Amino acid sequence: MVIDPVLLRENPELVRRSQEARGESADTVDEALAADRERRAAITAFEELRAAQNSHGKRVAQAPREAKAALVAEAKELSERVKRAQHAVTTAEAASDAAFAKIENVVIDGVPAGGEADFITLRTHGETPTFGFTARDHLELGELLGAIDMERGTKVSGSRFYFLTGIGARLELAIMSLGLDRAMAAGFVPIIPPTVVRPEVMRGTGFLGQHADEVYHLEEDDLYLVGTSEVPLAGFHMDEILDLSKGAKRYAGWSTCYRREAGSYGKDTRGIIRVHQFNKLEMFVYTTVEDAEAEHERLVGLQESMLQDLGLSYRVIDVAAGDLGSSAARKYDVEAWVPTQGAYRELTSTSNCTTYQARRLDIRHRLPADQGGRTQHVATLNGTLATTRWIVAILETHQRADGSVAVPAVLQPYLGGLEVLEPIA
Repeated sequence: MVIDPVLLRENPELVRRSQEARGESADTVDEALAADRERRAAITAFEELRAAQNSHGKRVAQAPREAKAALVAEAKELSERVKRAQHAVTTAEAASDAAFAKIENVVIDGVPAGGEADFITLRTHGETPTFGFTARDHLELGELLGAIDMERGTKVSGSRFYFLTGIGARLELAIMSLGLDRAMAAGFVPIIPPTVVRPEVMRGTGFLGQHADEVYHLEEDDLYLVGTSEVPLAGFHMDEILDLSKGAKRYAGWSTCYRREAGSYGKDTRGIIRVHQFNKLEMFVYTTVEDAEAEHERLVGLQESMLQDLGLSYRVIDVAAGDLGSSAARKYDVEAWVPTQGAYRELTSTSNCTTYQARRLDIRHRLPADQGGRTQHVATLNGTLATTRWIVAILETHQRADGSVAVPAVLQPYLGGLEVLEPIA
């Protein structure tokens, strides 16, 4: 099951409101309820027939010889009915799974309804930078600094690919290393995960639904390239029962990510804002349902601390339900100001997926003995702590009239003490 079937049965109105807030049809809830009833009825019918078959088998074994022939014939007919009932269960379960798959994660109270433009701004930080000269965009700066080479990226790999060269490569490693150090200080275990995953892992995290066209599929191997290390980190504990008695399990995954960016042609085609390949440091947390919302705030706090120390102006938005993606019950984006665009652009995103992914991947934890000792599904959360796109905001925010760029103090130790990035010519 994707969402909690008990929640669906006991509070269908809550699920209907969630679907409507996402811009989805509430009819999906009624379809899932009907499919669930049919599934349970098919299971009951099958179990009753199996019980009758077992009882009849005992009668056959104990019957006198002259009665056996008739009883054996009845047993054969009963066996056929059991097979048909078992097939009916399989069919009903498949129909139920398909109906449940149309219902996305139930949004948390307070999430704004609507689509991409209906977010709520929770707070802003910093003054938007102004310059006494004509500001250069990140690509022009990157070319002056010998940091970004789009032309050769396109020559080698096609549009929306690039090389980070010289100080560009060093700058990305510096940003990622700063993020990793901060994640480790906050109790996250560093992981370099595989970036190719099986279909059940990609499906389990919710990326083969609405956003399947974003994902690169290796057809010959039936494997997928990940668009975020959230995917392999979610699969890391697939089919396991975790011990959360000492607190949440927190991981920081450093990986290359791949996205087809389907449907985005004509948008952000200049530079490295929207590209097919990039590096990202992703925080991933397994925790209890009760602690998930507090953990979500903690992840946002770590992201904001990074952006503040890098001297970036930003805003935090509460993403509207229709723009959450199927897995998230609530998502906060942190968007930095990009001077030459005169707009805030997403640098980090952090989502509370409640038990949606854990149900699909069967990840549980055991309750304490005084709470019955039973298992229940964990909550999963994810959030970006550094990525290639951050270079855009850093270069544009800290640029100077001669094309040089001041290095934020927190990055200088990762660049050998370098204080200014100078044009190479």
